[in-house]
Amino acid sequence: MHTLTALAASLPADTLAPATETVQAGIFLVTPLLVGLPLASAAVLLLLGRRADRWGHWLGVLASSAAFVFGVVAFLRLVERPSDQRTLLVPIGTWIDAGSFHVDAGIRLDPLSLTFVLLVTFVGSLIHVYSVAYMDHDRDRRRFFAYLNLFVAAMLLLVLADSYLLLFVGWEGVGLASYLLIGFWNHHTPYAVAAKKAFVANRVGDVGLIVAMGLMFAHFGGLDFETVLGGAADPALAGVSEGTMTAIGLMLLLAACGKSAQFPLQSWLGDAMAGPTPVSALIHAATMVTAGVYLIVRSGAVFEAAPDAQLVVVIVGAITLLFGAIVGCAKDDIKKALAASTMSQIGYMVLAAGLGPVGYAFAIFHLVTHGFFKAGMFLGAGSVMHGMDDQVDMRRFGGLARYMKVTWLTFMMGWLAILGIPPFSGFFSKDKIIEAAFIPTDGQEWRAWVFGGVALLGAGVTAFYMSRLFFMTFEGDRRWSARKDGSEQHPHESPALMTWPMIILAVGSVGLGLVLATGSRFVDWLSPVTGHAEHGEPVLPAGVLMGLTLGLVVVGLVLAWRRYAVSTVPVVPPVGTALTRAARVDLYQDAVNDALLVEPGEHLTRSLVFADRTVVDGAVTGVARVTVGLGSLFRRAQTGYVRTYAATMLAGLVVLLVVVLAVQS
Repeated sequence: MHTLTALAASLPADTLAPATETVQAGIFLVTPLLVGLPLASAAVLLLLGRRADRWGHWLGVLASSAAFVFGVVAFLRLVERPSDQRTLLVPIGTWIDAGSFHVDAGIRLDPLSLTFVLLVTFVGSLIHVYSVAYMDHDRDRRRFFAYLNLFVAAMLLLVLADSYLLLFVGWEGVGLASYLLIGFWNHHTPYAVAAKKAFVANRVGDVGLIVAMGLMFAHFGGLDFETVLGGAADPALAGVSEGTMTAIGLMLLLAACGKSAQFPLQSWLGDAMAGPTPVSALIHAATMVTAGVYLIVRSGAVFEAAPDAQLVVVIVGAITLLFGAIVGCAKDDIKKALAASTMSQIGYMVLAAGLGPVGYAFAIFHLVTHGFFKAGMFLGAGSVMHGMDDQVDMRRFGGLARYMKVTWLTFMMGWLAILGIPPFSGFFSKDKIIEAAFIPTDGQEWRAWVFGGVALLGAGVTAFYMSRLFFMTFEGDRRWSARKDGSEQHPHESPALMTWPMIILAVGSVGLGLVLATGSRFVDWLSPVTGHAEHGEPVLPAGVLMGLTLGLVVVGLVLAWRRYAVSTVPVVPPVGTALTRAARVDLYQDAVNDALLVEPGEHLTRSLVFADRTVVDGAVTGVARVTVGLGSLFRRAQTGYVRTYAATMLAGLVVLLVVVLAVQS
């Protein structure tokens, strides 16, 4: 394995800042169709309603596939250009023009955005094909495909936007689509609650992006990437203090934490498994959770100008990768175990992105390989559920390798890839992140030992819980329970429309890492965006780090094999240690959120309601009651009798005469 120094040898010594070329003619002018095609498909499927039930799903597949074809054409044309001419702007038109606030809408084509386009459309199209068979018996399949295409369109808009404001539109679109898909079967109350939980958690992160945009406009005078990132590259020249840059960086990180399920906004990810399994694959592999990583890497200049915010990014990634790994060790639900794995792997990417130019390319490298093997494993989990009457409890699986050979083999490819076994994809991407984490930052070796140690430990824990998942599902004795109707369980392989996407993703899990790593081609491809900076060597030689990583992986694999493959797995979970019990409930993250946010919020709301009723409304109603009381009192004088009025007038006259005589005397 090449060292980072060798990989970067062909790169320029400083961060590249290629000029942005505005496209006036040519094939690139049609790139807005990347967003337009899936968005139009979603609109057609929703507007036509039941009339599109018979063919709507194929329209969804066609739209996503066509977007992939457009992405490939754009990629091939961009590759033909010199590396310093691979940043293009495709103008769409004036969007907002209000006084000093002017925003144009445009598509930004560069190596980073096109990498996401190819990943989202290719993996998304495979998930669409898989969904045709998976959702075959669902009466709302057309609506499901409409939401899938809306999801793809929003994610593409997010990564192709040329400004933070247009990115925010895609950002919110992804949040909306995820809410609709997670709660697709919202007639089940827990599923509806899970969708609401994801929506609220993402809104917390969205506040960070809104505040960051406000600070950007206030200090840079614009929200387009050229203005903001150009100013961030030399904040002193732009008259922006480091404190302001730190605030912007921390707000962007808050946004990334919400969308990418990073600590402390990670609680929604496990519950998001309430959606259909293809949704889980799309959220966890190609869209949504990768959006936060994109935001951090795209905003690299901001974080490089704010070292404190950059350090917090690394800390958040390190905490999350261990958090997800620990939770994954105790989950018996196959989808929730994979969700915990996603949380952990995204933590690796965030950690790498926080390392600066030395880590940007490797964060995206791991994001791409992870998109293939994690999508494959989620679709494999859906295949297992399809053959096991929708059961998700791994303690009631076992021995499925003999009955679902394609699912077993394709899942195995993803399992070996996430473990980082050579030559599978994860070996080339995750190991680079571990190596980068061991490089001292600003001469501070303690950071290298701490963050590198966490990344190394995470590799060992990952090997254990992913091997646990694999062995409990496919190996060992049969532990099947009866079907929902009480009949005997008969596992069977899934239809071709489900297995072929799994096979294609398995091929990517095997060879994609090697293809992208050979000759450092992926690092070179991203260099116009991610740049490169001089850095030192890891505190441990690359060969030693590779050996330690593989050694820990083997240890984790063997421990899981002894406990879950050759030993009897109890159908009823044992009590377990205190850490195991904590991991089963996500390390009490919901309890912490309730104690810190929900309950204080409820008490505050009740207090405000009480104050509103007693003080604000009380004052108004009190004045009204006094007025009514006085009116009732004076109304009693209105008897309607002439003698009463005459007597009153006489009494008043007597009082007046007495007063006048008293004054004169």
